[in-house]
Amino acid sequence: MSDLKKILIIDDEPSICSGCKMILLENGYDVDISFSGKDGFEKVLQESFDLVLLDIKLPDVNGIEILKKIKKEKIDTCVIIMTGHGTVDNAVEAMKNGAFDFITKPFNEKELSKSIFKAFENRKLVQENLFLKKQLYDKFSFDNIIGESPLMVEVFHKIERVAPLDSIVLLDGESGTGKELFAHAIYAHSKRATAQFLAVDCNTFSSSLMESELFGHVKGAFTGADKTMPGIFEIASKGTLFLDEVANLDMDIQGKLLRVLENGEYKAVGSNQIKKTDARVIVATNIDLKQMVKEKRFRQDLFFRLNVFPIYIPPLRDRKNDIPMLVYHFLKRFCRKTGKKISGFSDDALETLINFEWPGNVRQLKNVVERLVIMSDKSQVDQKLLYDNLGIRQEDNSTDVPIPKNLDELKTAKKLFLENYFSKTETSFLKEALSKTDGNITKAAKMVGMQRSNFSALMKKYNMKYSKDLGQ
Repeated sequence: MSDLKKILIIDDEPSICSGCKMILLENGYDVDISFSGKDGFEKVLQESFDLVLLDIKLPDVNGIEILKKIKKEKIDTCVIIMTGHGTVDNAVEAMKNGAFDFITKPFNEKELSKSIFKAFENRKLVQENLFLKKQLYDKFSFDNIIGESPLMVEVFHKIERVAPLDSIVLLDGESGTGKELFAHAIYAHSKRATAQFLAVDCNTFSSSLMESELFGHVKGAFTGADKTMPGIFEIASKGTLFLDEVANLDMDIQGKLLRVLENGEYKAVGSNQIKKTDARVIVATNIDLKQMVKEKRFRQDLFFRLNVFPIYIPPLRDRKNDIPMLVYHFLKRFCRKTGKKISGFSDDALETLINFEWPGNVRQLKNVVERLVIMSDKSQVDQKLLYDNLGIRQEDNSTDVPIPKNLDELKTAKKLFLENYFSKTETSFLKEALSKTDGNITKAAKMVGMQRSNFSALMKKYNMKYSKDLGQ
């Protein structure tokens, strides 16, 4: 494919067309000419032009109308308006309707070349920004956040609603659920996607250093401050600032954060000068901020300010149906990284992964799959490799108990076994029956062959309540 830039001249004056064509050909452009607005617009529709030189006064149609049609059809071309009747009103109207530049006849070669050069430089920057934005969007699109469970679908819907706005977002979820990944997704789908994204872990710095990190400091503000440094609120202005683990900020910093969130104003450490910022703020926490407010460890006014649009990121144990997708996603990633060819997991290994509680959530699952890929010498990850690398047998799936030495110990061992293991079977049995009968206890009991009173007693044992019981 040729890199030769294509330019279309639409003008009814042959002398203008031939003069412009000669100049443009000498500058290495591919040039075409139309002497009427209708013919020119047809060419724009049928062919791909990098730039259109468009006369504003044509015999059959006004150039501004052609410009409007080009923008309405979303044709990817740059337009420079030409006119022999240059007025401020014409220039303003052309710019409002999407023209890149406006040149007045008669113009010389230097003026024409300068305008076209600026247009192509701008076009190049726009295309580079679109490319970078697409890369960013692809990296942090929902396709790269794995999950089809109802809880995750709800998260995606909320992100789609809030991302294009500048509202503060509070991401609430346990450690390892991927809150920063969701913050990136909000950023990638926002109007600020080509501006800065800065992430700060509020658990990393001491109180004094955190203030300097957020708001900057002036030279001499404290020992070691040998030069003035901007804070992240200044650097991220017009962009997006992600404050992770916001619950770890002390009360003093919380007050200053509240001020900047309320009116965009702050002061650098050691300075009396008020600065302004326009950073969009996303915060995350793995601690219950409401409880912290009750305990007087977090400012209530700051909590209300941060809680504009809360999004709860569910733990992995609450979306077990997503685990197979996640497991195979990470498997493919680490196979590419290590050059190994592992087809998948044995049925029992996958079942073990699904039923594991994953206290470290997606982060833990990702690390485990990476470890399994590194350690595997087979084409499939089996149960033995899983046990050897997780210790699940000892911690979660073990049915081993000390050998009883007398009848009392035997009874105790039996009781512990039933409490720790058979209870899971009983609760699963109850949930399965109730789910198949839409929570109707009478129908559930009948379906499994139990008396309703016995079924209800078993539910009461595990404190299970269903409101949809049509038989009560």
